[in-house]
Amino acid sequence: MTLLAGLDTPSTGEIELLGQPLSQLDDDARAALRAESIGFVFQSFLLVPSLTALENVLLPCTIRGEDEDEERGMSLLASVGLTGRETHLPSQLSGGEQQRVAIARAFMTKPRVLFADEPTGNLDQHTAATVIDLLFSLNRDHGTTLILVTHDPALAERCHRTLHINAGEMVEAA
Repeated sequence: MTLLAGLDTPSTGEIELLGQPLSQLDDDARAALRAESIGFVFQSFLLVPSLTALENVLLPCTIRGEDEDEERGMSLLASVGLTGRETHLPSQLSGGEQQRVAIARAFMTKPRVLFADEPTGNLDQHTAATVIDLLFSLNRDHGTTLILVTHDPALAERCHRTLHINAGEMVEAA
C-alpha cells in the first residue's frame, strides 16, 4: 500500500496514481498529490491524542493550509454516528469510535482515492462489521475509489475486485 500511495518508491517497475507516474515525481510532488487526492484509514487509527474528535477530523485542512470547514467536519462525524462526541479526546472514545473518527477525517478533503490498511484489525467482530458497513457506505456516497488491504477473506469478498500477493507477485483472484 505504501508503494501504491507514493509513500515509498519501488526499486523496479512503475506505479501510476491518478494518471501520474510516481517515479517521475519528486517527494514534494508526491506529497502534494496525496494531500490533494488521497485519504488514509489505518489499523491503528493514528489520531492526535491532544485533539478532540472534531479537531482530528479537521486536521487535514490545517495541514493543507485551508480554512477549517467545521460544518463539514460536524456533518462527517454525524454520518459516522458520532453526534455529541465531537469534543471528546481519543482517550475518551472506544476503539470503534476512534476508527469512525479516522474514517470521517479521511473523507474530510473529498479524496478521489481512499487507502484503508486493515481498518478493522484492532476491533472486535461486531464493531468491525459496523465500521466496514460505514466505510463502504461512505465510499459509495462520496464516489471514492477504495483500496483496501485486509487478511479477512469475508471482507475481501465485498470488494469489486480482489488481488492477492503470492510470493511477491500480485495476482487477481478468480
